[in-house]
Amino acid sequence: MTSQANPPSPPVDPWAPFVDAILAGLDAGLRGLSIPLGDAELRTQLDVEGGADGDIALPTHRIAHASRRDPAELALALAAAFPANPLVPSVRAKGAYVNFTVDPGRLTDATLSLVFQRGGRYGHAEPTGESVCVEHTSANPTGPFHIGRVRNSIIGDTLARARRAAGQAVTTQYYVDDMGRQAAMISWIWSKPRAEWPVPIRRAVDGEEIDGEKPDLHRGRPYPAISAYLKEHEDARAEVANLVRSIEEGQPPANHRELTEEILKGMLDSLARLKIGFDEIVWESSFLHDGSVERVLDRLRHAPHAVRESNGAWAIDASGLGLPKESTHVVFQRADGTSLYLSRDIAYHLAKFARFQSVTDVLGQDHQLHARTLSALLAEIGETSRPEFVIYQDITVPEGGRMSTRGGSAVWLDHLLEEAVERARREVLLRREDLSQGDIERIAESVATGAIRYHIVRVAPEKPVVFRWEEALSFEGRSGPFLQYSYARASSVLRRGEVAQGPYPYNADLLSDPEERSLIRILAGFPRAVTYAARSAHVQALAGYAHDLADQFNRFYHAVPVLKSGAERESRIALVAAVRQTLGNALDLLGVDRLETM
Repeated sequence: MTSQANPPSPPVDPWAPFVDAILAGLDAGLRGLSIPLGDAELRTQLDVEGGADGDIALPTHRIAHASRRDPAELALALAAAFPANPLVPSVRAKGAYVNFTVDPGRLTDATLSLVFQRGGRYGHAEPTGESVCVEHTSANPTGPFHIGRVRNSIIGDTLARARRAAGQAVTTQYYVDDMGRQAAMISWIWSKPRAEWPVPIRRAVDGEEIDGEKPDLHRGRPYPAISAYLKEHEDARAEVANLVRSIEEGQPPANHRELTEEILKGMLDSLARLKIGFDEIVWESSFLHDGSVERVLDRLRHAPHAVRESNGAWAIDASGLGLPKESTHVVFQRADGTSLYLSRDIAYHLAKFARFQSVTDVLGQDHQLHARTLSALLAEIGETSRPEFVIYQDITVPEGGRMSTRGGSAVWLDHLLEEAVERARREVLLRREDLSQGDIERIAESVATGAIRYHIVRVAPEKPVVFRWEEALSFEGRSGPFLQYSYARASSVLRRGEVAQGPYPYNADLLSDPEERSLIRILAGFPRAVTYAARSAHVQALAGYAHDLADQFNRFYHAVPVLKSGAERESRIALVAAVRQTLGNALDLLGVDRLETM
């Protein structure tokens, strides 16, 4: 079997023809046993991960239970009844499982032909037309990002990339809280001449500033000191409260929006270094100005469990809405008539529901109660749509615990990036003394940003991350640099073989070494990995897939010769080219730079 220049409309997933053949054979066997089972239901029961006994398996337990049969006997009957098919030459029953082994040469041909035909779109599905909103990051514009917050950005951006690859029409949004107390605190201090700042706040800032520092760091520098000062000074708290009220009434300080935009720009510039951006910036104040918030307040005031408090405030008695006992009294409008963040967030979500078929919010674990309360109040006003929440745990550093901007115990993303580049620069110089200074800086930046993104996204969101330099910047193991090094190694093989550009002819029957077949199986699994990550929001699965592919490629590289092989040379070069393309596509979804040389 050899590659074809223009195969007729191949499936997007190399496994598809094999799965379809297995489903057809099973359907015939089940009908012969008078067991009706739809294709969709049967498809969900297939174990496509395979194992030592086969490439794909069918556990018969559920079917046997529904049809009142013994699972092992049913497996034997289905295996015996499976019709001969060249795609699936071996069908065996073992216990309650029917195990299918596909033809390895045909899988190789299906995989490589699809990789080469689709190129940069291998692993991507055709457009589904489904409109999706992924809101992530949405940090208050009060100063620079700390690395705990940037986990939100990395998860959200990777999820958006995966869902675009899965065919969805994704819009990413950053929701700017320009009306809350935190934004007002920044306007409060910067609306005063420096000489009139409270002494503790001025002391905390004086001597720390440097010329030309980013606006988010400069403008946000007083924030921790402001937070501490307000705890001890009631008069200052009253000033900030009055400022919050003025902002909601449409009379913010003259520099309020300018300050917010200035800080936000600095924050977004930092994220841009990690290849994170947004399709839309949504301002919280816009929902107040267009009347959306007032319409939400009116619906909440007429909700079934709305109560008017003695001081004039409005709340929802949420005791029957599944919230924790201590959180069942939910105030949604203050006594002075102003709204709360929750009320404005409901208005924001109604706007999202009106535009998108599905909505996902990426939130830190300290916002879990807010997520539950938001869903409860949407139900209270009769809304049927709900956002999907992706909740992530904190990032810590070995020297300390959880980071807090307000408490001043944060590790800034900008500082992390600077240190990452410096460490990466040293690693590059250890390996390559022949590079120009420009190449060193370019590679160091790519290695540093890739290391940070991968080190954070590789861990499931529900698990905490301990950020360790020795793991993040390792050129071995589960790290961004290891993936980049593997991509560079594949590129080097193609350059040395003088085949940096295709086409890449191959003979699938010559790729029969166990390491080659293991590599091909992983290559074939990329579309499934993308689909799974997009559907489940388990973006760590993409990180795991990329590592498995890179790891198996290096095993193959060390186990069999490529450029010095005989009849297999051309086919092995094609396999390296397929790895390079697929690994590059995976790196793109992870937001990690492809590096041709390291």
